[in-house]
Amino acid sequence: MSTEYEKAGVSLEAGYESVRRIRKHIDKTRRPGMMGGIGSFGGLFDLSVLNMKEPVLVSGTDGVGTKLKLAMMMNKHDTIGQDAVAMCVNDIIAQGAQPLFFLDYIAVGKNSPEKIEQIVKGVADGCVLANCALVGGETAEMPDMYGEEDYDIAGFAVGAVEKSDIITGEHTRPGDVVIGLASSGVHSNGFSLVRKIVLKDHQLDLNTKFDELQDSLGNTLLTPTRIYVRPVLEVLKQIHVHGIAHITGGGFDENMPRCLNAGLGIRIRQGSWTIPPVFDVLQRLSGMDRRQMFNVFNMGIGMILVVDRADEKQTLDVLRQQGETAWTIGEVVEGEGIELR
Repeated sequence: MSTEYEKAGVSLEAGYESVRRIRKHIDKTRRPGMMGGIGSFGGLFDLSVLNMKEPVLVSGTDGVGTKLKLAMMMNKHDTIGQDAVAMCVNDIIAQGAQPLFFLDYIAVGKNSPEKIEQIVKGVADGCVLANCALVGGETAEMPDMYGEEDYDIAGFAVGAVEKSDIITGEHTRPGDVVIGLASSGVHSNGFSLVRKIVLKDHQLDLNTKFDELQDSLGNTLLTPTRIYVRPVLEVLKQIHVHGIAHITGGGFDENMPRCLNAGLGIRIRQGSWTIPPVFDVLQRLSGMDRRQMFNVFNMGIGMILVVDRADEKQTLDVLRQQGETAWTIGEVVEGEGIELR
């Protein structure tokens, strides 16, 4: 085998070893419709298994942002892949689509098969939670673009929904109730601000313990993004959901209005849900007021469902039967914007 590529900083053998290591993780994501395995030039999925009359494909792509920096600092890489999956599939389910398959792209400065395996394990874990197949991906070793310990990950997911079942928000109306699903923490948004607060402004060690937190600050911040696919799909089988919003970057103010008709807003009742203590820690360290926090972070609500008031109890019951923690946190009102009371 030629050694010239090795001299340029790219190890073909490390690439082959990475593929060998990740195969077992990919295999556990198989689901009906997945065709073939890794190694082909393209991933295949058979849509006919869905038995849909008018299937519409819904796609989403995203990354993990600067949460990666904390993963590198903590040398913990086995959950960041779940974040990448979550950011894509939670967007897809917001339009009523079931995720079908996922592809990842991992760029590294130096290919470490052990690290690649940990990253892809997290991706596979996320795919299992979302019931979507990991049909392919790419690992690119780019020594002149990244430092030896640096990497980036992005994902791409495709889902499908019956054309008549697409959730657009057109059915939302004043008086609808807003049901919030608990987040697992900060998820994967706002980490440029988190890093500024923790690392630049206070120069904290990520192993720092706070009385409010059950684990170290670093491990708490690296808690993977919650995946809402299975519980929300179960709700959709039983309830006519008017709107869904995935609460990501921009917090309540940017994301909640995206699931509403024009001219409508949401009145949120503060105190109607439990805010994870990590947000209290971040607020205290930053000196931000509470309203600013809601404009940046999810504040304990990772997704909202907007339903008719008559469906409130059943929706909460279904979510709780699926293992979700959920609360009625507000209602739809006339007038655009998010009002916190």
